[in-house]
Amino acid sequence: MELEAYSYVGPEAIRRSVAAHPVGASIRSAAELDRWLQSHPDAVREGATYVVDLTGCLRLAPRRSEHVACAGGEEVLAAGELHFRKTAQGWDVSEVSNQSTGYCPDTSCWAAVAQAFSRAGIGGPAGFTHEIVFRRCPRCGELNLVKEQWFVCAFCDADLPAQWNVATRRRVVVTGAP
Repeated sequence: MELEAYSYVGPEAIRRSVAAHPVGASIRSAAELDRWLQSHPDAVREGATYVVDLTGCLRLAPRRSEHVACAGGEEVLAAGELHFRKTAQGWDVSEVSNQSTGYCPDTSCWAAVAQAFSRAGIGGPAGFTHEIVFRRCPRCGELNLVKEQWFVCAFCDADLPAQWNVATRRRVVVTGAP
């Protein structure tokens, strides 16, 4: 499957400050998710930070972690936040977003998230439960969160493009199990 890779676009000071932090835990199975949630009980209440790495593997870190730390400073296929619920079959994802101001992934990164959940055998929603639309203003260069389909820069009132334009993306092929 060919997917988009997103580079870190957040403040360089944040990248440097978390360079020594541990990389997010790889979640390749429902059993690994269960073990991670047992060792991070706050995540059951608060949710978690996630990325999907370039191999298609879901990585988790505590909720207030920086996405760039969770990703080990690398490019990602997706990034955002997850919330969990316990079901009769085990844990699954109840809410998922692409909310990451460090990577600002397009909503099209859902394909990578869905594939990571499927590979790990984790159930979840059919799409983002909270979708964030990021655009960079072509006039002033500021990053914007588009709300209610209002594609106007909050800083200079310029029109924002309909298509994602935060940074350069590259296509990567993700094959096999992570």
